[in-house]
Amino acid sequence: MRLAKYIAHAGVASRRAAEQLIFDGRVTVDGKTVTDPAKDVSDRNEITVDGDRVAVEGTVVYAVNKPLGVISTASDPEGRQTVVDLIGSEKRLYPVGRLDANSSGLMLVTNDGELANKLSHPSYGVPKTYRVRVRRGAPLTDAELERLARGVELDDGKTRRAEVAKTATREFLITIKEGRNRQIRRMCEAIGRDVGELQRIAFGSLELGRLKLGTARRLSPEEVERLWQNVEEPVRMRSPKRKRPAGAKETGGRRPAAKSSQSRKPNKK
Repeated sequence: MRLAKYIAHAGVASRRAAEQLIFDGRVTVDGKTVTDPAKDVSDRNEITVDGDRVAVEGTVVYAVNKPLGVISTASDPEGRQTVVDLIGSEKRLYPVGRLDANSSGLMLVTNDGELANKLSHPSYGVPKTYRVRVRRGAPLTDAELERLARGVELDDGKTRRAEVAKTATREFLITIKEGRNRQIRRMCEAIGRDVGELQRIAFGSLELGRLKLGTARRLSPEEVERLWQNVEEPVRMRSPKRKRPAGAKETGGRRPAAKSSQSRKPNKK
């Protein structure tokens, strides 16, 4: 395995950050400083970063159904419960794709820093699907949903096109490929609506499914490989199967989606 990849898989840093650590002369292999990120290494080598030995531990990825009030971080200085607390693992884990405390639904947690970085970085365009229910008011109109689908102006720029589908009088699904702070809530504010409930139901090829609120499950190797495919070769996702109420209209092109049947080849990233 290449040195930079080894350090990333050890959970020290992302691949890019690991390369910089190596360039800066902060990494040794068998007692010698190495500045080539492509150097081949294995568990037989003694590898240190800033004098501390590192080793690759088994990669794990969990799906978590985050409840309201739980914080989307690894730890919290105020002592609030975090998504990592819901797993109870002794491994050093990273939350992927944050949700604010007033939102619920699917989150990923892993010890693979490189996978976490790629799934989160907007340049990879990994789709995320949300179920949104707005507060009281007139029924949602096709014009409002079309505005969300085309993109709306926010204080940090216009949002990209989204896939939007109305599912009830005041409820819709939306798939975005960005990850700005409180983006869905701010998009709704831009069309004059306040969000009452916000739940993420899909992240890339992974769907929330029947995972119980406040619980976590470890993903299978096949599911993890499909996540790698999402960042290596992003594909247009199909929408989750969901019964649409009678008379409800679909807006903004294809319905939001999040499942791919392709699997990643063994030679990953």
